[in-house]
Amino acid sequence: MDRATIDWITTNRPDLQPSPQPALRPIAQYLLRRTGLPRDWMAEPRLYDSIHGVRHAMRTAALAAILAEANGLDDADTTTAIVAAAVHDCQRHHDKDDRGHGERAAIWLAANADTVWARFDLTATPRRVTRAATAIRLHDVPYGAFSPDDQADYLRTQIICDVVKAADALDRYRLPKTRWWPNAQHVKEPAFDTFRSLAFDLVSISEKAHLAGAHSPAAVLYALAEKELA
Repeated sequence: MDRATIDWITTNRPDLQPSPQPALRPIAQYLLRRTGLPRDWMAEPRLYDSIHGVRHAMRTAALAAILAEANGLDDADTTTAIVAAAVHDCQRHHDKDDRGHGERAAIWLAANADTVWARFDLTATPRRVTRAATAIRLHDVPYGAFSPDDQADYLRTQIICDVVKAADALDRYRLPKTRWWPNAQHVKEPAFDTFRSLAFDLVSISEKAHLAGAHSPAAVLYALAEKELA
């Protein structure tokens, strides 16, 4: 993101109600500090610092943790949502409408499950991998476009799918047109509007830090520290 874009985003900040301060559990805070994933996990390493790169992934993981807390998810589902959010875009080929990137990322996750979960000091179990992969595969498929098989998979992993989809959508304040910004009509998350202000701040703080010279993971970790999230 360049200076002109972040200045435009800041200038066009919507009139948002302040978000309540999330009280993330220690395991979630720890995992968020591990979401600065290796560049070589990307299908296209050149996208690492792009609008769908690691800064977006880290903010999405943080928002997934916040929404998991708001929904009362247990530790197991919270960690699964964070891991899924952290890698949901890692198999993108470009920053445009890259159809199928969710499915590619789900396949990649299943093939690299031990490595991914070890990154978070966790053990990859079949249940964790299946639930995370389902949320990743469906994150770029609109609810109305679900096939019968998609719907069956969704119903088995509904809350994690909803959290990851909503977290991804909340990070859309990074995009350079207001019509692309978060829209609750596209998600199924009651707390979506509650955390719009926090989502905006995470974009603003981390993107300004990146422009000031911080590398991408450090920029997001700075924003998370500023908002007392990690």
